[in-house]
Amino acid sequence: MSSSSVVDTCKFENLQVDIEKNDKDVVRSQWVLNAPDPPSPCRVVVDSMRKSFSNFREKISSFSDQSCGTLLLSGLQVVFPIFVWGRNYTVAKFRNDFLAGLTIASLCIPQSIGYATLANLAPQYGLYTSVVPPLIYAVMGTSREIAIGPVAVVSLLLSSMVQKLIDPFTDPIGYTKLIFLATLFAGIFQTAFGLFRLGFLVDFLSHASIVGFVAGAAIVIGLQQLKGLFGITHFTTKTDIISVIKAVWEALHNPWNPRNFILGGSFLAFILTTRFLGKRKKNFFWFASISPLVSVILSTLVVYLTRADKYGVKIVKHVKGGLNPSSIHQLDFNNPHVADVAKIGLIVAVVALTESIAVGRSFASIKGYQLDGNKEMMSIGFTNIIGSLTSCYVATGSFSRTAVNYAAGCESLVSNIVMAVTVLISLQFLTKLLYYTPIAIIASVILSALPGLIDINEAYKIWKVDKLDFLACAGAFFGVLFASVEIGLLVAVVISFAKIILISIRPGTETLGKLPGTDLFCDVYQYPMAIQIPGVMILRIKSPLLCFANASFVRERIIKWVTRDDGSEDDKGNSKSTLYQLVILDTSNLVNIDTSGIASLEELYKCLSSHGKQLAIANPRWQVIHKLKVSNFVSKIGGRVYLTVEEAVAGCKNNQF
Repeated sequence: MSSSSVVDTCKFENLQVDIEKNDKDVVRSQWVLNAPDPPSPCRVVVDSMRKSFSNFREKISSFSDQSCGTLLLSGLQVVFPIFVWGRNYTVAKFRNDFLAGLTIASLCIPQSIGYATLANLAPQYGLYTSVVPPLIYAVMGTSREIAIGPVAVVSLLLSSMVQKLIDPFTDPIGYTKLIFLATLFAGIFQTAFGLFRLGFLVDFLSHASIVGFVAGAAIVIGLQQLKGLFGITHFTTKTDIISVIKAVWEALHNPWNPRNFILGGSFLAFILTTRFLGKRKKNFFWFASISPLVSVILSTLVVYLTRADKYGVKIVKHVKGGLNPSSIHQLDFNNPHVADVAKIGLIVAVVALTESIAVGRSFASIKGYQLDGNKEMMSIGFTNIIGSLTSCYVATGSFSRTAVNYAAGCESLVSNIVMAVTVLISLQFLTKLLYYTPIAIIASVILSALPGLIDINEAYKIWKVDKLDFLACAGAFFGVLFASVEIGLLVAVVISFAKIILISIRPGTETLGKLPGTDLFCDVYQYPMAIQIPGVMILRIKSPLLCFANASFVRERIIKWVTRDDGSEDDKGNSKSTLYQLVILDTSNLVNIDTSGIASLEELYKCLSSHGKQLAIANPRWQVIHKLKVSNFVSKIGGRVYLTVEEAVAGCKNNQF
């Protein structure tokens, strides 16, 4: 066979392969164009309702085969998870829970008194909040490690907002009533979040916002405790750092008693030292846990034996003991501030849920089990609803007490029951011993818990990972410090939403090139080795939605990319306006498109056509191609719609663009 015939045979075989490949590309393009219409929104709703109804019928049919006792037990297990894990509870687990409960109770008692004073309430209300809410959560909660009770951030948030409605010093009874009402509203909102699966509302406070907010609140709380640490009588009710520092500065320039500071500072150093030793040596963690209670006992004995209260040392004095009294009669719905209290309840509900779920998920991931967010919301909600009826204010998961509970080896929520019973016994028999407890010690206990709320390492990590997230973190931090707690929250939410809107309306585009030796097309800036196809500009839209908010920006960005070299010449003197003859839009990221997006694509096509360029679409999603077909956009671009970018390049080249 001659060499010429061999060459002709090779050309024929290559041509045949190209024809077969082109035929396959045409067929695959038809897969995209002839796809069935996606279901309408009404069809989606109907199918969802039908599926839910079908599942409900299956459950009903399964229940019909069960006895009444089995049905009752199944219902109780859904509402009260204690009936699930309680069946496998052992004496060995109870031993661990008993020790853990006693340990967190020793930390809880002084903290509860301190947090109650932080909320501008009488000390016993903090103890009440450490009795009923833990008992309710123990039978309804899904976390094994969470310790429920009052927390510093929520206490500060409540006091800072409610005292704007009623002064807690001139009308303490009216103020307490509003606190109980706010607790009831918070519980109702939390329960509703769980019932209607509205957990996404909690996510409005991003992780970065919470880090900044909690750090700012910790500093404000610390500055406010200077009142008790220095024994200052007259102090500001404002929470911003300027007002607090001004009040401290003015008080220290007036005659003041240094005995309060000496007593409080000494035990604060003792608590911090034991905490440092507990971190260095794991076996001594219990010593750090009971050090606040030890400080309260020792300082109370010192004041009682030396009669230091007669020499200017301020003491707690009377703490009302006994069981939690009913507060149903104190819920006044005819109060003129009901609407404002409901708003406060909503804000507090979100903050309390955010802290509790974050704490619960952290320790659940360590133990290797999943936390049901909706059930958590309902359990916390019921806890606060019942708490508002039993003289409790807003309770949630405490990070410090939960960490101690975990370190003490808790096995289940029985540790919460042990803690609640221990606090109840203290309320019943030991409140008279708290009469001589110095207020400086309560301030020291709160101050000792604050360093754990300021996470500098996490803030630095946020700065390295995402600058916009750090802006939200800083906004929350400085908003709390220099304005108020609610302003700090508002700033954080606004910045977080602004970030989402900015990303949505300015998604941008990326230029694609082919990676050598593969069929992949990737961003040429991320992969410098990617090769751009001569005469072809391949762009990918970096947004899941092309809509009225970003369509104009994306269109102008693409036009700028494609026509920016018009009127110039390359090295050989040829016009660069002819370098790009085809623009391929990779729409693999687009999930949906609206009429504004389609109108922008039509304007883009007209602009490209006026410059002698063609437009092709690659890898459109179901909703996108359906709307492009209905709007006749596909026919306007000559049906140049392809399954992949590679097929778009090959198909348009074969059509001799």
